[in-house]
Amino acid sequence: MDFLVSVADFDYLKVIGTGSFGKVFLASHRENGRYYAVKVLQKHIILTRKEERNVMCEHRVLLKTLNHPFLVKLHFSFQTKDRLYLVLDYACGGELFYHLQREGVFGEPRARFYAAEMACALGYLHSLKIVYRDLKPENILLDSAGHVVLTDFGLCKEGMSGRGTTRTFCGTPEYLAPEVLLQKEYDRTVDWWGLGAVLHEMLYGLPPFYNADRLEMLRNIIYQPLVLKPGVSSAARDLLMRLLNRDRAKRLGAKRDLTELQSHPFFSSIHWDELVAKQIPPPYVPLLSGPGDLTNIDPRFTELPVPQSLGACEEYGATFPGFTYINENILSLTRGHEDRILSDQ
Repeated sequence: MDFLVSVADFDYLKVIGTGSFGKVFLASHRENGRYYAVKVLQKHIILTRKEERNVMCEHRVLLKTLNHPFLVKLHFSFQTKDRLYLVLDYACGGELFYHLQREGVFGEPRARFYAAEMACALGYLHSLKIVYRDLKPENILLDSAGHVVLTDFGLCKEGMSGRGTTRTFCGTPEYLAPEVLLQKEYDRTVDWWGLGAVLHEMLYGLPPFYNADRLEMLRNIIYQPLVLKPGVSSAARDLLMRLLNRDRAKRLGAKRDLTELQSHPFFSSIHWDELVAKQIPPPYVPLLSGPGDLTNIDPRFTELPVPQSLGACEEYGATFPGFTYINENILSLTRGHEDRILSDQ
């Protein structure tokens, strides 16, 4: 069967992110002119590090979460002999990390809005028995209107029902729940700890228990009492105390998951149905000149060179069966084909 989408269908314009296995590029589709974020992974690195499982997990999660407003969408995926390509939404508002770095802290209304949208995304993943495990400002993007877009599902754990636990050690030190650090069993509530850590950073400028000395910080996460400075409302402080509870059984969200968070006083002004319908205007709208704008992308990415070989068609390698995918809703926008999904068997 002919492949409807290939490497040569895109112009690769700029580097907009980097990761363990490759880079993310801003690319435009040559026929429909749309902009996408194309994540290009090097097969040899994945195979050398024995990370095939994580890569295919990310792919499966992307396919399961195609229709949530606050999760990045997969439009196409394909492979060449040496590389895997994931063609995703381009969230031109950039990383939350970039905005936090520039502004230091967010006011409570803005932090509340982002935390509420993140909570909806995490609750939706949990409803699909997926634990995200890597919530951090670098993985939280903003779209052109200023809504949250959660990305990077490489560390997700699938098949985690309400009481399901796992022990795999993974994540980013600043945002790790103590039970993960201690290599104890943990459940989906690690995501609510992660939300608490990100909310703390939005309100106070640093993750909780932060220390420039990494070992000291890990000790703090496990042992140090949480001290919340004034300058933040009592409702926000209460929510942080409940999310950053070291006892996962008593952590907010342990019993009824997202529902518990939604009824917390900090979120009393949020109309959740309207939020998910994107009917609540975001508190900050990125200034953009157009859909391919790079203003909100960190220059340390955009200044990196784009390899010439990216758009070259190599022969297809079958190292990753089941990887090729075309979003049925997008075909009509590309070459006028009927709506259908192609996936290699």
